[in-house]
Amino acid sequence: MSRRTTAMVVSSAGTEFNRRDLTIDEPAADEVLVRVEAVGMCHADLAVRAGEFPFPLPGVAGHEGAGRVEAVGAGVTSVRPGDRVMLTFDSCGHCVWCVSGEPSRCVEFVAYNFTNGARPDGTPTLWDGDAPVHGNFFGQSSFADYALARERNTIRVPDVAADVASSVLGPLGCGIQTGAGAVLNTLAPEAGGTVAVFGAGVVGLSAVMAAAMLPVSKIVVVDVQDVRLDVARTLGATDVVNSRTEDARERVTEITGGGPQYLVESSGVPAVLAQAIQSLAIGGTAAVVGVPPFGVTAPLDVADLVNGSKRVVGVVEGRSNPPVFLPRLAVLVATGRLPVEKLVGTFPLDDIEKAAEAMKAGTTIKPVLVPS
Repeated sequence: MSRRTTAMVVSSAGTEFNRRDLTIDEPAADEVLVRVEAVGMCHADLAVRAGEFPFPLPGVAGHEGAGRVEAVGAGVTSVRPGDRVMLTFDSCGHCVWCVSGEPSRCVEFVAYNFTNGARPDGTPTLWDGDAPVHGNFFGQSSFADYALARERNTIRVPDVAADVASSVLGPLGCGIQTGAGAVLNTLAPEAGGTVAVFGAGVVGLSAVMAAAMLPVSKIVVVDVQDVRLDVARTLGATDVVNSRTEDARERVTEITGGGPQYLVESSGVPAVLAQAIQSLAIGGTAAVVGVPPFGVTAPLDVADLVNGSKRVVGVVEGRSNPPVFLPRLAVLVATGRLPVEKLVGTFPLDDIEKAAEAMKAGTTIKPVLVPS
């Protein structure tokens, strides 16, 4: 069985998203078919379009979907048709990290989210006539009217968040949980600690929102766009630094009295990463969440790293266990403690290229696409 769906397809690297009418499979035993009500746009989606990520093309990106369950496979028990859900990253479910409750460290994370372009067993989920189209991006490919996800990466919206719009819930599945989780799950700043965030995109600003809920003494945000720094202030930043006009390392060190004890690097720019690590206080920890194209390296001052007893930790998806963490984030949104709505701007799905330009220009921090 199958049904028709409209999807935004990238035909080849460097081409625009194009609207196509495709066929999507009905759910297999462990799968969930979701009617997409909203889907956030993230850097990873644009990296697919540019050919910078190892996702096979032609294919459908989109990995911050939210909507309602349309149908479930025979083995699905956690959600049922009609439930509102959030979609997030996929994971194998059987490696040592998945069974330990840390699926963001899944041994097969890259295959399940980037490189397969199909189900884990290799079978396609999307079709253009008789020709398969690559899907299953982050276990969903939600730049479409319908997305086929697995039960593992389909999270029911808690009742307390019933009134929260899907346009706000969608981004929780990747960008928000990445930034907030880097602070709450990985860094866990102690009372009175100092926090710096390099990069004020949606991930960095999510880190700011999370840090603002904690009893820290300083939250310093570094970016090159004043408009984003202004937003950072409204979300709880105590100090901001425009690195186009100031020396970020020098200024952050000065503001924090010797360097921040906790740092989130979300820009994905290698030179910024090196500068951020140099700004850390002795014994400080940097959570690195920004991802440049695969294979890009960064120059690090090894003596500074060693002599400063600094820790650099790579963090995927906020080190989140989605069935636990995403409902908690939804509750924080519903109760006003995590004002994600301040970052969101909505666009019709057909205006996906306008949304991409708005994100690139910084006029919209988190574009969210709404299928018609």
